[in-house]
Amino acid sequence: MPLIGLLLLPFVGSLVTALLPTRARTFLAGWAGLVSTAAAIWILALFPKVQGGAVIREVIPWRSSAGLDFVLRVDGFGWMFAVLVTVIGALISLYARYYMSPDDPVARFYSGFLAFMGAMLGVVLSGNLVQLVVFWELTSLFSFLLIGYWYHRTDARRGARMALTVTGAGGLALLGGVVVLGQIAGSYDLDTVLASGDAIRAHPLYPVALVLVLAGAFTKSAQFPFHFWLPRAMVAPTPVSAYLHSATMVKAGVFLLARLWPVLSGTELWFWLVSSAGVATLLLGAYVAMFQTDLKRVLAYSTVSHLGLITLLLGLNSSLATVAGVFHIMNHAMFKASLFMAAGIVDHETGTRDIRRLSGLLRAMPITGALALVSSAAMAGVPLLNGFLSKEMFF
Repeated sequence: MPLIGLLLLPFVGSLVTALLPTRARTFLAGWAGLVSTAAAIWILALFPKVQGGAVIREVIPWRSSAGLDFVLRVDGFGWMFAVLVTVIGALISLYARYYMSPDDPVARFYSGFLAFMGAMLGVVLSGNLVQLVVFWELTSLFSFLLIGYWYHRTDARRGARMALTVTGAGGLALLGGVVVLGQIAGSYDLDTVLASGDAIRAHPLYPVALVLVLAGAFTKSAQFPFHFWLPRAMVAPTPVSAYLHSATMVKAGVFLLARLWPVLSGTELWFWLVSSAGVATLLLGAYVAMFQTDLKRVLAYSTVSHLGLITLLLGLNSSLATVAGVFHIMNHAMFKASLFMAAGIVDHETGTRDIRRLSGLLRAMPITGALALVSSAAMAGVPLLNGFLSKEMFF
């Protein structure tokens, strides 16, 4: 099965969705879920080919003389992220059917949702660095449309503009870094760049390339001092927050750091820049989360903190720490997407996300649900526990 078909599937699904009835929630959710599930099955079927360390490549010639062929590349790392994008996307499609209001134009939501999925697949499957930047900027564009979905709200428009400004500017910096890397390595092909790590680190332009690439990665993954846009994007519908701001888009920055780790890491400059940003983001996000009263903002700052932890691990110039960082990327995507959806359910049923008004909520839940929520809240931060629990539960 050609990889180009896998990449085009969400985009074709997005175009079809845009032509469907605006408020046919069940049909649209089923269609989006079908497209997402088909993409998930497609990528899962590639596992036997990549489990032994093999790399699947598909090249579509375009501007070969300029090194701008369209290249799709699947290795174990890219496969893992593609599974994350498609499987969680299928679950969010189903969740959104029950979350979105009958009055919402859900065709527009699902069309943007599938287009964003296609852009993320383009990022993780790109085998050409310039091509990766194109899809990188597409994720910023489609996230702008999804964050500003409720465009009648002033805070939604402001949050969308801020996210687009920060991540779009970071994308321009990333383009500059990619151009420098390509000039040093003599090619924009990812395999060639990955094989040129020693030459890149020894080149006089290495600091320039590193700073530009890190600027792109830090803005997308909300690292200090670019962390401020993520909490403001929480005005988006909860399915958007669960998908973009916990599992996919904010992981693009740390994905890039891990993807280029064999090329850029191993130097003192990498250690100090990456680990310093990571530890600052880790501590700042955790500290600010403790004082939030809105469920989604608690989870947003928790996400900032966890992304800081991942960045710190990637900055330690240790292969074992990098493996731990990649593991936590998957771990965080799973539990944080679940927490966002749980917060959306609470908001949907109670009409509030203010944890000061949700005291004792767990007393009305089965014990198994309570234990699950307590364990999830422990990972998200103390403020969740402060709002949900009351001392009468224990005394």
